[in-house]
Amino acid sequence: MSDASQILIPLGFRFGAAKAGLKQSGRTDFALIVADAPATAAAAFTANRVTAAPLIVDKQHLRASGSKVRVVAINAGNANCAAGQAGLDAARATCQAAAEIFACSPNEVFPSSTGIIGVPLPAEKLIAVLPSLAASLGAEFDHFQQVAQAILTTDTVEKTAFARLEIGGREVRIAAACKGSGMIHPQLIPHATMLVYILTDAAIAPAVLDGYLRQSIEVSFNRISVDGDTSTNDTVLLLASGASGAEVDAEDAEFAAALTQVCTSLARQIVADGEGITHVVELHIEGAETDADALKIAKAIAHSPLVKTAWAGADPNWGRLVAAIGYSGAEIDPEQIDIWFGELPICRDGGRAADFDEVAAHAYIAQPEFSISIQLHQGAGRCVFWTTDLTVEYIHINADYST
Repeated sequence: MSDASQILIPLGFRFGAAKAGLKQSGRTDFALIVADAPATAAAAFTANRVTAAPLIVDKQHLRASGSKVRVVAINAGNANCAAGQAGLDAARATCQAAAEIFACSPNEVFPSSTGIIGVPLPAEKLIAVLPSLAASLGAEFDHFQQVAQAILTTDTVEKTAFARLEIGGREVRIAAACKGSGMIHPQLIPHATMLVYILTDAAIAPAVLDGYLRQSIEVSFNRISVDGDTSTNDTVLLLASGASGAEVDAEDAEFAAALTQVCTSLARQIVADGEGITHVVELHIEGAETDADALKIAKAIAHSPLVKTAWAGADPNWGRLVAAIGYSGAEIDPEQIDIWFGELPICRDGGRAADFDEVAAHAYIAQPEFSISIQLHQGAGRCVFWTTDLTVEYIHINADYST
């Protein structure tokens, strides 16, 4: 949304960011989201078995606090991962310092980190700027935007999404910010890094909030891939302050739709800002035996270097798609595969479509965004998945990332 005056930030939260000296660029790299009172929380984390220290601490704190969060402390420029006990100590020291400033339990502090793996986190830098950062917090759009900017690493733009709805005669607001550009193939449980922070001023019980989050991420963040790598730090946090006075139960379809809309917007923004990408691709898989098979096929296509490099060159080499479908592990009949680029017929019954137009197909996938539809004729399974091409620029970005 371009007009900041029309954006209403959820009640019950304050925001701010500061320069702690973690980013070589000298830009802001430490952000706080502070709830006026402990907010109900639900979170999903990476499925990577190498897990960053803050995620370990987060899980412990959510259990100890009964899924309540007062302070979210986010640093960029250092992942605080693969640092052993020192990494855990750094995360806990930051939580303790924040708890003292905001007069809450350390268990109500939720740390997050993103950046280079394997480098010790200098927690003393974060702790040193905490007092001045705490004093600068505000509840306006500009303060929220500070957080969206401070958490970026290789991202080229900040990523935010907003929604408003009415529940029980009261206005409910949802605002979210995220970062993510590379190392993007989230595999979030249940089911460079993606960090997502979603805020609402509705009053929602922890178990209900968790249910809404799981539903939303399954069709948004779990349906994107830039490079097929799953980060050690992937986190999605949903906080409900209750400050609007509107109570949301487990059966509110309108709230579920608004939350899913926000999550899907952020997921697509992440893909659009993928490292070095020149094409965003929306995959529609239909007619699979199951939804799970549809997802297998989408991921096989999205993770194929041969497919992705063909897209980078706008090469309508549909045979690479068929090959990926074949090794995906899904139940298929090779003679019943149909493929379209947008509305253009490409493959029919497993072979080249009679009216295939290579020139038109090339022109279509030369666009910055395009869609590919695949019909398998095996059942009712389906999914929508967003991914990108793979370019030389991606290699340059990641070859030089730490040096």
